[in-house]
Amino acid sequence: MLSTIALDTQVIKPGLCTGCGACQGMCPYWDSVEGRTLCYFDCERKDGRCQGFCPRMPTDLDALRRQFFPADTILPEIGPFLGLYLTRAADPAIRAGAQHGGTMTALVELAIKEGFIDAAVMTRSQGGLEPEGVLATTAEEVRACSGSSFQVPPTLAVLNKALREDRYHSIGVVGTPCKTLAVYKMKSKPLTENDNHADNIGMVFGLFCGWGLDWEGIRDLTAKHADPAKVSHMDIPPSKYHSLELRENGETVSVNLDEVTPLVRSGCRYCTDMTAEFADLSVGGARSADGWDVDKGWNQVIVRSEKGMKLLELAREKGILEFKDPPETGLDKLKGASLGKKRTGLKNLRGLTGNEDDLGYLNPSKELFQEL
Repeated sequence: MLSTIALDTQVIKPGLCTGCGACQGMCPYWDSVEGRTLCYFDCERKDGRCQGFCPRMPTDLDALRRQFFPADTILPEIGPFLGLYLTRAADPAIRAGAQHGGTMTALVELAIKEGFIDAAVMTRSQGGLEPEGVLATTAEEVRACSGSSFQVPPTLAVLNKALREDRYHSIGVVGTPCKTLAVYKMKSKPLTENDNHADNIGMVFGLFCGWGLDWEGIRDLTAKHADPAKVSHMDIPPSKYHSLELRENGETVSVNLDEVTPLVRSGCRYCTDMTAEFADLSVGGARSADGWDVDKGWNQVIVRSEKGMKLLELAREKGILEFKDPPETGLDKLKGASLGKKRTGLKNLRGLTGNEDDLGYLNPSKELFQEL
């Protein structure tokens, strides 16, 4: 089967595409327009990097985990686990522009400064709208990527271009679960004769993710409630608030989540990873007994690899991050939330295939999900 036909029939048409960009930046065949993945030409290759890297093509997740993580570190609900931490950037300037505590910005900035990586593939947006993938090499460029966007840009096209150019030899990647999975598929070198310089991937920084939204839909919804040019930030607080928050001129505008959920991308409904399990460390918004007013200024961090632990401890040593103890129930609650997303994704996949035993792109790893 030709690679473009496989991606079209197995990923694009069934609505599984995440818009990550893993298929782009390597050849002129694939592109993206406002979150929609497009193929301009048929390809005559019987396999290809686009097919090999796509996070929604069949993947043996168990084999991929064993290749990169010790088996005794893997928790079934959240993947590789060396520790859970609550942190925030010590620099108030980083926190001021951050989604929550600014931990990711501070860590990536430190990783570049200390030589863990020499560049970072990140996402830059305008208050959460019109995001684009960028390659950041300075602290200023990293900080310009603070905040989050619920539109999903093809960030990995930037990574593929950087790998192809072979200019940087330790590239960091910041991404949502679908993107970090694609990066680890690159690192596994599925096509050994042409692996796209995958050894130049230095670190992977995962972002917790519930879902992404339709580009045009969230743009229109934002304009309905605020002036998009004046929105500096958007966020989804804990479920009890049932809202999307827009920050316009320093004031918070709340949008009922019932207006938001119809805009969730189709591909996100089949995702079973909330915490970006394929990463050196993963960062999300904090959850504690202190309540949202406190938690929105902090992050929770899962460390997954020794390299991730080394960077986090260096951030502690140098005072780049502030730490506080996670709640005793923090890990159990995180596991529960992650498990909920897995079960929802599995239910939707079974509905898509029409077969209880057919988990679509997860079929090579079906045994990992049997207990769910």
